[in-house]
Amino acid sequence: MDIGLAIRTIRKQKQITIMQMCEGTGLSKGFISNVENNKTSPSIATLESIADYLEVPLPYLLLTPEQRMNVVRKDEREETTAGSGSIKVQHLTAKGAMRMSIVELPPGVSTGVNKHAGEESHLVLQGRIRAAQCEDVEILEVGDSFSWNAIVPHEVTNIGDEPAVVLIAVSKELDLDRLWDK
Repeated sequence: MDIGLAIRTIRKQKQITIMQMCEGTGLSKGFISNVENNKTSPSIATLESIADYLEVPLPYLLLTPEQRMNVVRKDEREETTAGSGSIKVQHLTAKGAMRMSIVELPPGVSTGVNKHAGEESHLVLQGRIRAAQCEDVEILEVGDSFSWNAIVPHEVTNIGDEPAVVLIAVSKELDLDRLWDK
């Protein structure tokens, strides 16, 4: 955790000088410099004062770089295949137990029956699909969305004449996967 770097970065992004920060927080120039250079560990009360002055929530200063915003550029997306290579999957982003993908199913292709820990939300971007989970069966078209508890077996099938493209967000407890995949 690099609290000093976070403080300095935010201060500079907001074009705040160390002197302005001293005046706004009541802290000395030397102390702020030491904090920004990680030469001293400020108390929670001091961090709260700095966070208030910088107008950021205190927990933001405590995040590690891995816990902050994750950006995946379009040309950097990982692409994989599923279903004997016929289903294309673009992995858009992932953060902790949440991930988001775009899945393209050719006409007549199904994901097969799946189950895993967590929840899924889907948005149909192109085509016409059949979403089935036990006795619940729905036909969905462009703009339609649905969600389900993914521990219950489920299947998505492209029932249209063109490729179906679905945006899928999955949230799950990663440690529980091993319990449900047996």
